[in-house]
Order: sequence, then C-alpha cells, then structure tokens
Amino acid sequence: MISLRILFMGTPDFACLSLEQLYETGHDICGVFTQPDKPKNRGMQLAPPPVKVLASFHGTPVYQPNTLRDGEAVSLIRSLAPELIVVVAYGKILPKEILDLPPYGCINVHASLLPKYRGAAPIQWAVLNGEQETGVTIMHMAEGMDTGDMIAIRQTEIGPQETSGELFERLKDLGARLLAETIQTIADGTATRIPQDDAQATLAPPLRRDMSPVDWDRPADQIMNQIRGLNPWPVATAIIGGREFKLYAARKGDGRDEPGTVLSTGKDGLEIACGDGSVVITELQAPGKKRMDAGAYLRGNPLGNEQ
Repeated sequence: MISLRILFMGTPDFACLSLEQLYETGHDICGVFTQPDKPKNRGMQLAPPPVKVLASFHGTPVYQPNTLRDGEAVSLIRSLAPELIVVVAYGKILPKEILDLPPYGCINVHASLLPKYRGAAPIQWAVLNGEQETGVTIMHMAEGMDTGDMIAIRQTEIGPQETSGELFERLKDLGARLLAETIQTIADGTATRIPQDDAQATLAPPLRRDMSPVDWDRPADQIMNQIRGLNPWPVATAIIGGREFKLYAARKGDGRDEPGTVLSTGKDGLEIACGDGSVVITELQAPGKKRMDAGAYLRGNPLGNEQ
C-alpha cells in the first residue's frame, strides 16, 4: 500500500468516517481544515465541528480559517506541502490557487451519482424526489460546483421507507471505503478520469424550513417522500386539530376523502386523506412533546375527525 501526505478538509459527522479511514490505512495526515466553531444549543456555547474533535484525538493539527481567499490559507497549505487534498463536506469552495497546489490534485467525496444532485443536499433531494438508487462519487475537483472529472462511483438502492438520516449513515460508510480504494489508484497511477455530462446535471440546493408544511392535495407517494426526505431536518409538519405536528414516518393508506381530512386515529397511527388516497402517519411529535409512535401518542391524546 502506498502512503500519501494528505491534507483533509471536512466539517460534519459525514466526513468523520472518511478521515478515520485515512488514519487506519496509514496515510500521513499533515493537517485538517474545518469550519470555525459555532454556537450550539440553548447556552449558545461554541462547539467544535465533529471533524475537529476526531483530528484532535489523533493529534493532527487543525486549522479553521474563515476564508480561503485572503492568501493566508494558500501560504499555510503550501507550507504543509500535501501531495493530495481530500475534501468531504467541508462547506467552502476551494479557489483555483489551492486546487493547483498538490501534485496529485484535490479530490472530493460526493454523496450522489454525479452529475445528478450537484450541491449541498444530495442525499435529501434523492429521497425527496423518490429516487430508487443513489450512491457516492469520488471526483477530481474543478472550479465549478461538483463539476470535476469522476474517478470512481459506487451505487446503492434506496429503501422504500428509508429516511435521509438513515441513508446518510449508509453513504457515510460507503464513501469512506470507496475513498480508501480510490486513493490507492491515484497513488499507483491507475485512477481514471471520466468527464461529467453537464447536460444530465441536476442541483441539490440546501434545504429550507419553509419546505416543511405538507400539502395534502399532493399524492401519497410525494407526501411520504417529503416526510422521509426532511427527516431528520427540517422535518415535515402539518396542522392537525389546530396544532402543528412534526411528522417523522408514514405509510400509504387506503382511505379517501377531502384532502386534509383526518380519516381515523388508533393504534396503527393517524390516517389523513390526500390528493389520491390517504397517508397513515406512524411517527410524530406534538407541540411540547417528545417524538414518539403515533399510535402510542393517540392512546393518551385522542383526536377528533377534524380537518
């Protein structure tokens, strides 16, 4: 196995398994770039990104620049002298002067089958759009957003009830393993370069809170995809009996009525009519309550058949 001197750039939990994989495979991690600490929870105390915590545990120098475009980051990277830069959900665009620094270039782990779902939320949009498969792409980085030549692709099916959060966990592992394999092909000179077909590109912009409210006029499949795709954030919501509930899981029902009508409540959940039938909410969170099984909630909090 060939060891490379690698500068790693990443921020959230999704990136941690990839970084851990690089440690385990014996590469020389000369430094880690991650986003600055941010206020968190009610106390608004500064909390380090997950990647910083992991890198610090391994004794790796951690850098948290506010910008990569003031010249200081370029000088720092030049002094670290990485042979390869690996980027996994870093959250900043790398300028050309950084892309051009390492002799083996810069590569990125992206959680979609490029060129589909370029952008910040590829996992969620694949679920929101009802895709049956997705995967991970390792690519050479270019100046555009997720536009570089592809090196390796690994596909996986999306389960019919799988949420974005569950798919996130599987792709995190898939990406880490594919990254380790890909770096070896780069090191031994066997890596391929496959240009992306820009005509087939789609975008995956960041999710917004205003995507949460459910429109019951929509078909059941689309509503269930919304509930799955927005779990764990920002979470689908619905006004039921004058109160806003968060909706975490659902299945298709067999009832029919005016969209938005509560058809039944019971141990199996909360059935609500939609555009082409009905949806049974099986997991929810009421205002001021914890997230729980819908049937269990309804046993202690009965609802009338209200719209």
